[in-house]
Amino acid sequence: MTENPHIDTTVPHSARVWNFLLGGKDNYPVDQQAAEQFRAMFPQIVDIALADRAFLGRSVRYLAGEAGIRQFLDIGTGLPTMDNTHEVAQRAAPGSRIVYVDNDPLVLAHARALLTSSPEGACDYIHADLREPGDILEKAAATLDFTRPVSIMLLGVLHFVHDDGEARDVLARLLDAVPSGSHLAVTHATLDFDAGATAQAEAQEDWNEKSANPMVPRTRDAITRFFDGLELLEPGVVSMTRWRPEHTPWGDPAEVPGYAAVARKL
Repeated sequence: MTENPHIDTTVPHSARVWNFLLGGKDNYPVDQQAAEQFRAMFPQIVDIALADRAFLGRSVRYLAGEAGIRQFLDIGTGLPTMDNTHEVAQRAAPGSRIVYVDNDPLVLAHARALLTSSPEGACDYIHADLREPGDILEKAAATLDFTRPVSIMLLGVLHFVHDDGEARDVLARLLDAVPSGSHLAVTHATLDFDAGATAQAEAQEDWNEKSANPMVPRTRDAITRFFDGLELLEPGVVSMTRWRPEHTPWGDPAEVPGYAAVARKL
């Protein structure tokens, strides 16, 4: 784990804003103000944050359970909260090995909470940026065996890579490093959903003007293309709440304007 770099508390950061929306306390007034402004303009952002976290739990339970994955590379992990990737994975398979990656210095400062591995497994944290896949892979190799399947988790982070070509290149480099049987899990912002789309777009524009992490929502078609060459698992690219939800007597959960998908490398 690298030394703690400088934390800029004058500009809101996505990891800290997300932490605030999830009810966490690891954030600063500038993050709280940005989150409250976004929520005032687009209240459904709280539902999106909760749905993204719930998808993490469902997808990791599937991957560590039915899919038999024992290694996870979680890029853009955000600040520690309940049911982090290693906790969910190691409940299903105690020997699971997890490497977390984030570029927010505050995540690094709290990373010890992400390193409470089971005795049978392992956890590590890398302070790095998704746009530097070579650096991530080199450092992750100290914990992960890239000759065995790995699940690459990109939850709420790919939309911070603005150029589609750069995003595809990052994905290609990450996927080239892992063998057949590896998986890719993604959640991604979108403006596709009619309900609240105008308010969401205005809140998004306001966020991009003040944040250190401007983001680019993408359409379902654009997100689906990121999975070209992979086996896209059922139900495909869907609203985060609709990816293999737990069965309830009152039917499918309401959609939220954010996509999720899991795919397998052939």
